[in-house]
Amino acid sequence: MKYAITYMNNMVFQHFGKCPEFLLVDIEDGKLVIKELLSSNGSGHGALVTLLKEANVDMLVCGGIGQGARDALAQNSISLISGASGNVDEIIEQLIKGTLKDDQSGMCNHHHDGTEHNCGEHKCSDH
Repeated sequence: MKYAITYMNNMVFQHFGKCPEFLLVDIEDGKLVIKELLSSNGSGHGALVTLLKEANVDMLVCGGIGQGARDALAQNSISLISGASGNVDEIIEQLIKGTLKDDQSGMCNHHHDGTEHNCGEHKCSDH
C-alpha cells in the first residue's frame, strides 16, 4: 500500500492544504519498501488531491484537513487517516503495525468568525 504523509522537518505537517511536501511510503507484507519525498510545488487544496492521485497514493496520513479535501480524496478513491501528529518515523512504525487510526480531531475548519488561521501552529482540534 502506498501512503502519503504530510511532511515538514521529519514531522507530520498539520495543514493538508498548505503542505510543502509529502513523504511517500510503500509498505508491503509489513515491511517498508520505498520512502521518498514528493514536493507539492506550492499547490493548493484542490491540486494536492490530483498530485496524490497521479502519484498512485492509496492513503493520505495528515494532521488537520477540511471537509472539502476529505470529499475530494474520497471521490478519487484515496483513503484518509487524519489527526496524526509527531515524528514521521513513528507514524511509519504505526502504519507497519496497523495501529494508526483516523482521529476525527483532524477535522479542520479554517474560517472562524471570518478569520483564517494557520494549522501549522496548532492542532485544529484545539478550537
